[in-house]
Amino acid sequence: MTAFSSEPIIQLEHTDIYQNGNKLVLADVNFVINKGDFVFLIGRTGSGKSSLLKTLYADLWLESGTGTVVGYQLQKLKQADVPFLRRKIGIVFQDFQLFFDRTVEENLEFVLRATGWTDKATIKNRISEVLMQVGLGTLQKKMPHQLSGGEQQRVVIARAMLNEPQILLADEPTGNLDPEVGEQIMQVFQSINTAGTAILMATHNYDFLKKYPARVLKCEAGSVSEV
Repeated sequence: MTAFSSEPIIQLEHTDIYQNGNKLVLADVNFVINKGDFVFLIGRTGSGKSSLLKTLYADLWLESGTGTVVGYQLQKLKQADVPFLRRKIGIVFQDFQLFFDRTVEENLEFVLRATGWTDKATIKNRISEVLMQVGLGTLQKKMPHQLSGGEQQRVVIARAMLNEPQILLADEPTGNLDPEVGEQIMQVFQSINTAGTAILMATHNYDFLKKYPARVLKCEAGSVSEV
């Protein structure tokens, strides 16, 4: 697991990012994210933030240039590699994408079983660990509809952390939450980052940039620059 520990977690060189396979949204993208980094990704709606993130987790194919994510070369990636790539990164969406007919615990167990975990006791322990990590230690048996929006987003973050990813990719994770709850979610990300997980977070919330100084990448006019 530590074979790539001294390598950057993400490295893009002369990468072009396309939307829907044919519309160029970002050209000649170059940046590196190292172990433990916290990086904000900013830019207007439609500037390419989501397409960039989707390329990193192989929802969009890398059409040109070179990209390495957690040791996988995106330009050589095969469809069969995608699940293995995604096990080493955590993805947090704005819309929660939880199963509403299953408890919190069952939502998390589904992911662990889908990624090869089989031992019941180990599964139970890992679920307890990630729920404690996001401040939801007592809500295993609740159904998603019994939780607030902020609590649902914490479950999503816990789900993303299950396989101890090297990096979390978060696409507007506080976009649907009121400011106070968004602030609490931001603090969860901060503590995860402090514990060693790198984070790349797309956000429209410029207050976060002031309050939690970190690296900033900006998508603007078809390119990505460090601010």
